[in-house]
Amino acid sequence: MLKVGHVVVRPGRKAGMDPVEIPVPEELVTVPGIPMVSKDIDFYSREYPLVRQQVEHGADTEWAPSVGTPAMQKYHHEHQAVMEEFYPSMNRTGDLEPTGKPSGADVTQLIRDKAVEMGFLDVGFTDHDVRFIYQDRKDHAKYPNAICLALEQDFEETQTAPSMAAEHGHYGTYEVQAPMGLRMVDYILSLGYHAQLHGPSNHSAATIPMFVAAGLGQLGANGQLLTPHAGARCRLQIITTDAPVNFDEPIDYGFHAFCQVCQVCVNRCPGRALMREKIWWRGVEKNKLIYKRCRPVMSRYEGCAICMKVCPINKYGAKAVMEYYIETGQVLGKGTHDLEGYTLHEESTGKYVTGYFGPGELPTFDADFFKIPNGTRENAALDELIEHIESKNDGLNKEEDDKALFDFRDRLRFILHGEVSDSTMF
Repeated sequence: MLKVGHVVVRPGRKAGMDPVEIPVPEELVTVPGIPMVSKDIDFYSREYPLVRQQVEHGADTEWAPSVGTPAMQKYHHEHQAVMEEFYPSMNRTGDLEPTGKPSGADVTQLIRDKAVEMGFLDVGFTDHDVRFIYQDRKDHAKYPNAICLALEQDFEETQTAPSMAAEHGHYGTYEVQAPMGLRMVDYILSLGYHAQLHGPSNHSAATIPMFVAAGLGQLGANGQLLTPHAGARCRLQIITTDAPVNFDEPIDYGFHAFCQVCQVCVNRCPGRALMREKIWWRGVEKNKLIYKRCRPVMSRYEGCAICMKVCPINKYGAKAVMEYYIETGQVLGKGTHDLEGYTLHEESTGKYVTGYFGPGELPTFDADFFKIPNGTRENAALDELIEHIESKNDGLNKEEDDKALFDFRDRLRFILHGEVSDSTMF
């Protein structure tokens, strides 16, 4: 029996449920939230501001739908049609004026109770840290306080990942979350304060750092927020406001150290995209995801999500996992088919591996599998021009060369004057 370092008490999963006590073994105690060097975060945010995925990886964002299964491509269009109805309203919330008269009193508990009543799994309050706002959203984001709202994705659907059922659970949660967020904004406006909605999909900042600061979880080895009730199975949304609220504090759930002991997501990743050891990245100690090894698997195999599915915190909840670790010194479910097994269904080309993979078994892919367009959409356009020049290097066909240059020019104009998609699907 291991010694307990401290006990974390969190509200129950739903309104009216008893609080949950999570014992944290002394050997897994690190720091509340995540180890960080604030001056390093300051430096990177100033000199190398964060860039949205839709911008930084715009090339593969355009490519991904083309390699998804027919069912995935169909669902992509259906989901986009649903979300396009919400994006304009979401993007305008920062310009809305309050509809009620402010009392001046603290409204933290009113907002917390309303969020739980509406069905959010958890809610926390923190500073809207400007260091994590995306470069192209700095003029968009308003208001100093962040209300962090976590909505749980269906457990049963998630456990079928990779699958279309899991993707319906994933993106279907967004379709519920968007109107919930808008209703939450209306409620805060009725209290007499401004409220701006960020997410799902069209986030203005990296959300996980603020959820960690608000005490709602810790960063996992899979690069996702691990929450005590649902692991990484939460969809995240932030409302910024000028309402008077009290900030929550970061919490040490033991996850930062537990992930180094567990390593199930690292061991089970089909693309070998998760790093075993932590590194310091932009002022934070974390297990750094290798994007170029993750993205091809996600795009081809129904969103993947294996790292979410096989996480013990997701499968059993933090209380059960920590209690089992204290009693046995072991990771609950590790090495079992119940936790670690998954099936890869046929992807669109039919060229790559399929079938069931149990503990200790991993698929293998050739180098071509991991060749995806890199960088921004501008990068991709230039790469295509260079490829044309290299394939037609005799320079004898002026008409063809001119067409390639004009195509490059037209595409750049379209990219520079067009809008970046609010969606992160695929």
